[in-house]
Amino acid sequence: MTHEHPGGPTADVSVRVAWADDADAIASVQLRAWPVLYADVLPPDVLPTDAAAVAAQWRQALARPADARNRVLVALERNRVVGFALTSPAADPDCDPVSDGELAEVTLDPEETSKGHGSRLLQAAVDTLAADRFTRAVTWVNAGDDALRSFLTEAGWAPDTAHRELDLDGTGATTVKQVRLHTAIG
Repeated sequence: MTHEHPGGPTADVSVRVAWADDADAIASVQLRAWPVLYADVLPPDVLPTDAAAVAAQWRQALARPADARNRVLVALERNRVVGFALTSPAADPDCDPVSDGELAEVTLDPEETSKGHGSRLLQAAVDTLAADRFTRAVTWVNAGDDALRSFLTEAGWAPDTAHRELDLDGTGATTVKQVRLHTAIG
């Protein structure tokens, strides 16, 4: 028998694999989070703003993933999506797509940070990569994103010396430097 403790530490939080029905909620989190996450990186006019279009892209990705190991996880508070994470085989040329998995994104609703959702999502993502038989995980972090880099290094991730510069608009006018972090899993 379970007893409810009002106001106690047993908040109803969880992480699960996303369903196609989560597309609207994931799109909503993305549209709220990206302007905050990428404020220093991208001009506001290049960020997506059409919720219906973003949700349609999510629905398609959730219904027909390009690879069975492409996973979307959602962090929930009760039944409300407050964040998401993406895992997949690592695509970098120096990675082995059989043994190296990638944490492509961990995104939280800006109003839901510092509540443990990120840690739960990260642990679930690593568990998912391990279940998909990856033995190493990699992720790319914007060089200036000290908060994300600190969060990951505190969780046991470390730089693996790989770095890259992304041309975000195809003209060379908007670039972002990234560093790759990795961790052993499984």
